[in-house]
Amino acid sequence: MDLQLMTYLVVGATFALYIVIAIKSKAASTGEFYVAGKGVHPVLNGMATGADWMSAASFISMAGLIAFKGYDASVYLMGWTGGYCLLAMLLAPYLRKYGKFTVPEFIGDRFYSNSARIIAVLCLITASLTYVIGQMKGIGVAFSRFLELPFELGLFVGMAIVFVYAVLGGMKGITYTQIAQYCVLIFAYTVPAVFISLHLTGVPVPQIGLGSAMADGSGVYLLDKLDMVLTDLGFKEYTIQKGSTLNMMLLTMSLMIGTAGLPHVITRFFTVPKIRDARSSAGWALVFIAILYTTAPGVGAMARLNLMNTIQIGPVGSPEGNLKYEDRPSWFKNWEKTGLLKFEDKNGDGRIQYYGNSKEFASKAESFGWKGNEMVKVDRDIMVLANPEIAKLPHWVIALVAAGGIAAALSTAAGLLLAISSAISHDLLKGIFVPGMSEKKELLASRISMACAIGVAGYLGLNPPGFAAQVVALAFGLAASSIFPALMMGIFSKKVGKYGVNCGMLAGLGSTLIYIFWFKGWFFLPGTAMAPDNAAHWLMGISPGSFGAVGALINFTVALTVAQFAPDPPEHIQHLVEDIRVPGALNPPSVH
Repeated sequence: MDLQLMTYLVVGATFALYIVIAIKSKAASTGEFYVAGKGVHPVLNGMATGADWMSAASFISMAGLIAFKGYDASVYLMGWTGGYCLLAMLLAPYLRKYGKFTVPEFIGDRFYSNSARIIAVLCLITASLTYVIGQMKGIGVAFSRFLELPFELGLFVGMAIVFVYAVLGGMKGITYTQIAQYCVLIFAYTVPAVFISLHLTGVPVPQIGLGSAMADGSGVYLLDKLDMVLTDLGFKEYTIQKGSTLNMMLLTMSLMIGTAGLPHVITRFFTVPKIRDARSSAGWALVFIAILYTTAPGVGAMARLNLMNTIQIGPVGSPEGNLKYEDRPSWFKNWEKTGLLKFEDKNGDGRIQYYGNSKEFASKAESFGWKGNEMVKVDRDIMVLANPEIAKLPHWVIALVAAGGIAAALSTAAGLLLAISSAISHDLLKGIFVPGMSEKKELLASRISMACAIGVAGYLGLNPPGFAAQVVALAFGLAASSIFPALMMGIFSKKVGKYGVNCGMLAGLGSTLIYIFWFKGWFFLPGTAMAPDNAAHWLMGISPGSFGAVGALINFTVALTVAQFAPDPPEHIQHLVEDIRVPGALNPPSVH
């Protein structure tokens, strides 16, 4: 069967499944719309959390980062996984015990302040919108290649699907749709990895294949082979650290605490029946997430090796060493159509030169008659999606990967959009501006807010400021610097009151936004001549994506300093902090 027809059938079948689930799980109350009626089984919630968590950045972009950055990209595995453990142990059970619908509602009640609730909504929307841009980019990439649609049209189709099942079903519909999406995405991720690992190393388990010898009988291990291929072409070794240790540590920390501060993940723990179930579902989610995260290093390394071997078909520098452009394989032509892969014949020899820009290799490249790297664009986000085609796997596997990539992006986008709409309808409208709103009107406001959020996310997704994982890393930094410190102080400190938390959140969010916008080159300051995202200009070598940890430190410092001079929180709030952390009944206070 033709690949495009197969892809349409597989992706269409998954879309039909999502819509049927949404129709059968239509939310009839605000409780079902916000937290699925708090009736989701822990195992099922763990699976839905895994889908919510494993976004386009995890499915599509993380292995692409690993493929091109090698050892340095391990921070994404450590940061995201470690952050989930942090969330499961330090935040989820206590927030579930408090028993409200949203993160801003907890912050507003705990800090007895509507202003704190409004600032928390601002932080939530800023981080969530930044995050959802990455999901929209992933949807567009998958659609543009496999359904041969323009990026923009693919994005609109994805928006329409999210609109149907998210606006109709709310958290209830999203939860059961995400369970189906998890099954699709994990099967789509692991099946090609098994095929490719078996082909390259003879080992069907990619986690083991990554550390195994090549199946060609040479006795060379896969990672050693990849190191040799890359260094022969002027790239840095795959298995060595290339960035600064300080930046890696801060990026890992930023991703960890950003994970623990992401509202759409935290909200998942509000959907289980009991407090004990929150810990249980967190454990199951870690199991489901680990299946993909332990597979990703193998997928990334094998994808990079397959890419290099496709282009470099002989000895480096020999006349026949590089692939003829006219002989490029079908996968290369297919991805060229999307604009995500571009070639430019700089020396007119009709062959593809793809090499690094190291100083040591420059003179060699000149002696070969090479005029520069002719692969002028290799978008990192294509690696997971292109890998099955590069490895010449069956059409059904390629179609399955397309469905998995789209499922990953849709599942996280839905969770983020629900968090945004809940913040607007429940925290701003119902909680502050229209407190007498009926449940029916609140449900309608939630759906209208969701529709508006989808429109804004789609608009921003048309011009994303980077590849998917890069944009997502910025979102984690924003959550790390604003929401995480407020939650930690809300649960573990009786001293910090409304003045401290308000100043802390504004200081953390503001400093991180300024750093990101400045060093990403997104605004121009008089007297500066700063190239966008130029590492040479970063303060102490700290990248914009790593600054979230510094922003969190600023948040904590400002909040605790202000708390020393501000009045202590009321006595009933101090008792609340104690009650959250011990078993027993809890009666949340009203906002003063």
